[in-house]
Amino acid sequence: MNQIFDFFLDAYKNASTLDIILEAIAFVFGIVSVIYAKRENILVYPTGLVATIITVYLLYKAEYFGDMMMNFYYSVMSIYGWWNWARKKENEYIVPISRTNSQEKIIGIALFFITMYVTYLVYNVYGYKLEIPNYIDIITSGIFFTAMWYMATKKIENWTLWIIGDLITIPLYAYRGLGMLSLQYLIFTILAIQAYKQWKKSLNKEEQIA
Repeated sequence: MNQIFDFFLDAYKNASTLDIILEAIAFVFGIVSVIYAKRENILVYPTGLVATIITVYLLYKAEYFGDMMMNFYYSVMSIYGWWNWARKKENEYIVPISRTNSQEKIIGIALFFITMYVTYLVYNVYGYKLEIPNYIDIITSGIFFTAMWYMATKKIENWTLWIIGDLITIPLYAYRGLGMLSLQYLIFTILAIQAYKQWKKSLNKEEQIA
């Protein structure tokens, strides 16, 4: 048990108090954001913005540019998702939970590969020597980029992608010594599985009514 605590705490021995506090805030708001997403509550976006903006700063300092790009994108997409989810017609929200159609699947695949390519270019622009964790980072960037777009448009497939990406990210952040973020993604995975089940249940009801 002590070894587990040492693993998480050692990474923070040389970290500033401010960075530790910021990571803790991002940790809490990130989890709260996923809980709101699970409930299809629009507060997913303001709480998520707090987490992603802080995380952009922390990842920039750590020179994890792929992850940094993704969190910057999360921030931008959160603003779009906030607007999209808030749209109403005759006092009713007009963006329901739905499944992706063939065109949206193709767009998702295109976003996945384009994001990986752009992330790769960013690493090269910064002159960063790519190692195995960075290539994994490039892949998860593509997964999360697509997942965020699907979430903003309330496609149930967003949760499948979050689950896959989270499972990859847990050991990646642990390897990098970001223990708090690794634990956060473990919690994200559990919440994403629960959210998928909840959204699927809601979607099935809507399809039966239709």
